[in-house]
Amino acid sequence: MNPSMTNTARLLMAGLRALLVLTLVTGVIYPLVVTGIAQGLFNGRANGSETTADGRVVGSTLIGQQHYSLDYFQPRPAHGLGGNTVNTRYKLIVSGATNLAADNPKLVASVEAARAEVVKENSTADYRVRPSQVPPDAVTSSGSGLDPDISPAYAALQVHRVAERNHLSVAQVNRLVRDHTTGRTLGFIGEPRVNVLELNIAVKELAKGT
Repeated sequence: MNPSMTNTARLLMAGLRALLVLTLVTGVIYPLVVTGIAQGLFNGRANGSETTADGRVVGSTLIGQQHYSLDYFQPRPAHGLGGNTVNTRYKLIVSGATNLAADNPKLVASVEAARAEVVKENSTADYRVRPSQVPPDAVTSSGSGLDPDISPAYAALQVHRVAERNHLSVAQVNRLVRDHTTGRTLGFIGEPRVNVLELNIAVKELAKGT
């Protein structure tokens, strides 16, 4: 055989062996090892941080849930979700922010309308919400539109409505909010937050027992 052809064949075989080895290592062994570690050490997170209630999966603590019943705590608005969503239960094609500037007339109008709605929905027979009490996260969507958390201030603003509609005391609901408030990560990263899904599950369970 021609020496040049022999050398070419040798190089091709070496390249093929390298391809097979790298495919096995990076395409089979590495994913299996990472998956095994994730399942063993972080099983809940590896499987989507699913949350169960009444024996069934009701959502993920990583994805916001839009509630249309005022019996429960409401999440942040989801105005950033794209127009080609299948429905508002997050079976969607895209997500994202509105990308509107702070002085954009459309955004300003949206915030003002949302604030008026928050004041109206959360004012009860014995508690009146003032516009100045409405926190920013109650009237603006997050970067993804899928934020699962709200601020303690927004949760506190909703306490009277949730208590009234579920025939619970304000003290009981305030206690639930405190129990489900998570502080800053490592004590200094981010802001205190309340997971809406977990809080609403707790509200439902408490209301069942009354």
